[in-house]
Amino acid sequence: MSHTKLYLNMKKLALLFGLFFSLFLMAQKKYVVVIHGGAGTIIREKMSPELEEEYLEKLTEALQKAYTEIKNGKTSVEAVEAAIVVMEDSPLFNAGKGAVFTHDGKNELDAAIMNGKDKKAGSIAGVHTIKNPIKAAIAVMEKSEHVMLSGNGAEQFAKLQGLEIVNPKYFWTENRWKSLQKAKELEKLKNPKAEDSKPDYFIVDQKFGTVGCVALDQFGNLAAGTSTGGMTNKKYGRIGDAPIIGAGTYADENVGISATGWGEFFIRSTAARTIAAKIQYLNKDVKTAAEETIDEIEKMGGDGGLIALDKNGNFAMPFNTSGMYRGAITEDGEIEVEIYK
Repeated sequence: MSHTKLYLNMKKLALLFGLFFSLFLMAQKKYVVVIHGGAGTIIREKMSPELEEEYLEKLTEALQKAYTEIKNGKTSVEAVEAAIVVMEDSPLFNAGKGAVFTHDGKNELDAAIMNGKDKKAGSIAGVHTIKNPIKAAIAVMEKSEHVMLSGNGAEQFAKLQGLEIVNPKYFWTENRWKSLQKAKELEKLKNPKAEDSKPDYFIVDQKFGTVGCVALDQFGNLAAGTSTGGMTNKKYGRIGDAPIIGAGTYADENVGISATGWGEFFIRSTAARTIAAKIQYLNKDVKTAAEETIDEIEKMGGDGGLIALDKNGNFAMPFNTSGMYRGAITEDGEIEVEIYK
């Protein structure tokens, strides 16, 4: 074969490869917002069609609000805020209005935000009067030199920033109150010597309703946010993984992650940062990195799930429970929402 024919054949192959690659990219969906509303024992047979529809509608609303921000040229941080505020304002989720009760009958709220572009972050923990904790976390990131504020100090800071402060009674819901009473009843019956014994609130309320969002804006920047009421019947000012950067919330230039579940295990495995490190240093894709991390948590004895979105619009939603409230929206506005395994 002459050099000319060989050159032409190679050129044809290159053109064909380029065509197939272009078609592949066109077929591949690019996602810009991913959300979760908690993972746990969520079983179809135990949920009424009406309640299921409520969850699907609220997840859809959260995605639409975030998508509108993205389409209007807003930042990924603003998109994350929009989605999480929708879920914080709903009694369906264990965040904001629907927060669970502590052993002392209070609502203690935690939240975090991280901007992947510059790795700035903000979080709050153990607050009782901030209507939208995610807004307070953003204020910490943008208007203070700190990363994490807690308790009364965090509330004082939020008030100075002009955020909406409410009477703690705002967070009271009958459903969550009943869950606390059941947890306390079980606590009295619990055998502390049982080998398979877990903290009481895991027995009663396996629906970890923590909410989270990861967004990719038009400028290619990622942000991740998480908001939660913690665990039913929690004591001693317990704080989970949601407000801890690198555990339940993390974002860098490659990926954004928000987790939900048994927080102690996500803290011990530094779950969110582990996923980012697998992508950064081991060149793993987002799906593999996320699934490996959830597998590690399961081996440790923990359960839950997470969402992860990378800079190319690929996402993962692994969980080792029977369900996780979750959803995603593409750059074209196509919405996908699911609940069960």
